[in-house]
Amino acid sequence: MTESLILYVPGLVIAAALIVKAPTLRRGWDQPLMRAVCTLLAVGSLAVFLSAPPTIVLVNRLTGIVNFSAPLVYSLLTAFSGASIVLILYWGGTPTPGVRRTIRVTVAAYSAVIVLIVALFAKGDAPVERLRDMDTYYANTPWIREMIVCYLVAHTVGSTALTLLCRKWLRRLTPAAGSPGPKNPMRPLRTGLALLMLGGAMDMAFVTVKWIAVGAHWSGRDWDGLSTYGAPPIAATAALLVGTGFIVPLVGGSAAWRDFSEYRRLQPLWAALRGFAASSVMTVPMTWWSPVGIRLIHRESVIDDGILALACWFDPAVRSRAHEAALAQGLTEREASLVADAAMLAAACQHRAAADRAGDGCAGPGAGLGCPAPYRMDSHRLDSQPLAELAQEFRASPIVAAARRRASGV
Repeated sequence: MTESLILYVPGLVIAAALIVKAPTLRRGWDQPLMRAVCTLLAVGSLAVFLSAPPTIVLVNRLTGIVNFSAPLVYSLLTAFSGASIVLILYWGGTPTPGVRRTIRVTVAAYSAVIVLIVALFAKGDAPVERLRDMDTYYANTPWIREMIVCYLVAHTVGSTALTLLCRKWLRRLTPAAGSPGPKNPMRPLRTGLALLMLGGAMDMAFVTVKWIAVGAHWSGRDWDGLSTYGAPPIAATAALLVGTGFIVPLVGGSAAWRDFSEYRRLQPLWAALRGFAASSVMTVPMTWWSPVGIRLIHRESVIDDGILALACWFDPAVRSRAHEAALAQGLTEREASLVADAAMLAAACQHRAAADRAGDGCAGPGAGLGCPAPYRMDSHRLDSQPLAELAQEFRASPIVAAARRRASGV
């Protein structure tokens, strides 16, 4: 049962990814890249599912052919290898004539290998059903041996090409290629390529283990356990990494994912300021199924309202001290300004909370400026900084933490 779960779980993850992206894939079906993504996910999910022993038994029984699952799974793995290469080639953008020729050759070569796998199985004789050790059990059987070699060669070429191509693209796609900060549009693509490269390396480890076990059988040694028990977990891990690597850039680059990332990064500010926001903002109904875009707007409204409520508690002295400390640490003017605003805001939260407990009302440093009016304070306008970056410094900056401790008297 555990062995089956090792294979079923990655298959379910890849299938779920295909279902989630189905609307996008359907709308972009006229694009070769989308077709390649759909093919790879579908083939990968089927290959993993059909490799599990319970599924092998079911397929063999339904077809009435002993070991029918072997050429089926080998063909799917071969198609997956070819689809991976094609997708990576398409990933570079509009393909050049040379790239299109490479894609056509790849499709033709892997299609020929699949036909050859089926033909060799039909020619050979595999009368004993093998659920876990087909590769080694029939390693010396005429025609079946050649079928095994065909699929291993094709898989080796595919996994090696996938790893090398991903490494090539990852080296080209340096962090400088995108904008700095958490909104770098290149980050999902770089993450996806890194996962793909790792998945390709795991796939190379899988075929290496298979080659060692089969080669040992050819030389009269019994290293079958490597193939029977060592290879399946490696293959499952590789499938999971490759499937995730192809999905991350598609999901990570979407508007919904960007909204969710922004929503999550604003959590520290929202948690600190929601107690000061007006009840009219806080009582807007939000359910767990509310769209993430609406939830983001609501969270930003709560934060803005909380900042407005803290207007008369902003202390320019706190900001100036934090700004000087940030510059002394070697931060740029923009970074120092961000840290200074976050420190002033953190101190204001502490002072306002203490005043509320004491019932002092609006008696902060900015009371004489016409409380509440935070955006009139041109020397330290909080709305001049992106909220997500402000939230990051509010949560993680040691300078902000020090300002918070001083304000609370700790």
